Formats: sequence, structure tokens, C-alpha cells
Amino acid sequence: MTALAPIVTMIVPGRDIAAFAPAALESLRAQTEPRWKAVLVDDGSRDATARIFAQAAEADPRFHVIAHQESRGLGAARNAALDTVDTPYVGFLDGDDELAPTALERLTGTLSATGSDLVAGAYVRSRFDGERYVAGRVQPWVAAATDPERLGTTIVEHPAASANIVAWSKVSRTEMWQDLRFPEGVAYEDQVVAQLLYTRARRFDVIPDALVRWRVRADGTSITQGKAQLPVLRDYLAALLGGIRVLQEADAGAAVTARLDLILAMDLPPLRDIAARHPDPQYGRTLDDFVSELQELPQFADARPDPTITAGLSW
Repeated sequence: MTALAPIVTMIVPGRDIAAFAPAALESLRAQTEPRWKAVLVDDGSRDATARIFAQAAEADPRFHVIAHQESRGLGAARNAALDTVDTPYVGFLDGDDELAPTALERLTGTLSATGSDLVAGAYVRSRFDGERYVAGRVQPWVAAATDPERLGTTIVEHPAASANIVAWSKVSRTEMWQDLRFPEGVAYEDQVVAQLLYTRARRFDVIPDALVRWRVRADGTSITQGKAQLPVLRDYLAALLGGIRVLQEADAGAAVTARLDLILAMDLPPLRDIAARHPDPQYGRTLDDFVSELQELPQFADARPDPTITAGLSW
């Protein structure tokens, strides 16, 4: 039997994720669209991640492994895999998350039908309930970005799409990455890249399907759970500002306003809470400097946090 030629490469980076990697890999094997290949990047793990990746590649030729002896960070891991992509489409899945079974069918099928450069779907958080990880609901800001379905749109026509700033939950045409790579050596490396994809795409699609289960680790070890650390905060705020600058340069003023609405409603309140009890006063000063930069933006006067975004949030 001749293997089907892959149409999409999924890039799966991970470091010390042995507890979660099997579920991520199984979610790929369960795809209703079988024409995929996956580049598994072990970023200097000290647990069994490398062995799990190697075993997957031995059992299924669609898996390929890149091994970093020392950790280079998530951006560098994704970039190393991007250099190997030879399929029409490319997407990302963090090694501690999971795809819905129809994810690749919906994403690649949509791009094939529309001819757009990029498609973004919805996602949900997966939280530990004491026994297992349970998927929650699509959060309001994700729904605003992806629901209802919009085909062949732009960031000017659909500014709310700018809220979907994760690397995963998207598939794009590989040519979009010819001169685009992730920043290295920083956290939140995907936010600026997401805005560049939106602003560079001739047209993109959004679909409301919840295609990724984003794991909120029970032990609090994921990057997004480390904002109380001052270096992580600095990277986070720099990424937010960097994404806004991309939108400004593309003359996507309404998207800048949409980002400001969301930052004021969602990002600042929990950071203010952390600053109020943080032992290092520099944390609060860093946050104040960030707010001052936001206030200098022309769109700041029009920013009005949407109360429907914060209603019933599941942090």
C-alpha cells in the first residue's frame, strides 16, 4: 500500500513533557485527515521526552525527530523544524496540548476550498479536576475572533481576529514562512508572529470549531503560568507591544483598538493583582511603564473594554 503524500507538516516542540507527550502524539494519530507529517523537536529534555519522540518515529514514519542536546527555547525549536518543512501547509501543536480529531481536516480543507493564506480555529483550555484534564468552553475573546465563520477576510475587515495570538490552532501556507521565523531567547514568542501572519496574509479564514485543547498544567510549570516572574513579565509585555506595533505598521487601527480593549479587560487586572503583592517593587514599575506606553497610542482614547469579554471568565 502506497503512503499518501503529506499535505501539512505539524511542528511539535517540547521540553520535559513526558507526562503529556503521549496524548499529544495520539491526537495526531487520531486525525480524520491522514495526510500529515510531524516534526517532533525535543528541546534538551531531561526526562523521557526524547525516548517518547524516538519511539513514535520508529513506529510511524510520519513522525520525524529533531533533538537539541541543550534547551534553546520554544522559538528556536519551532524555527529548527520550520527549516525542514516541504509540504504545502504548516501548523503547530505544543507537545503538552491535544488536537481535536477533525482539526487537520477542517483546517486544511478550509484553505483548500478558499485559497486563503491562513486559517485559524477556536481552542479551549484543559484543566485538571483532581483526576484528569477536562476541556472547558470556548472563552469569549476566542469566540469573538473565530465565530461566526469568516472566509477570505482581512485584519482590517475582522479586527477581532487579532485576539487569537497563539501559534497553534492555525494552519498556514508554507510560503508565508519564507522570511518569517519566531523570536528566540524570549517567552511569548508567538504573539508578534501571529500578528505578522494576519497582516501579511492576502486573505485569511476563521472557523468556530474548537480544534485544540490547551493544557493548563496542574503543577503550574507552563510559561503562561509564570507571569509573577519579572523576566517573564517583561517578555510578555514586550510581546503585547510588539504585536500592537505590527498592527500599527499595517494601518490596522481598528485591530489596535481591539487589542487595547482586550489588554485592559483581561491582561492588566490579574497583573495588577500580582504587582500589589509582589516583593519586588520593580514589578509594579514595569507594569506602570507598560501602561504609560499604551496611553500614548492614538487609539487609547477609543479603547473601551467589552464587559462581555470579562463576564464569566475562567482564568
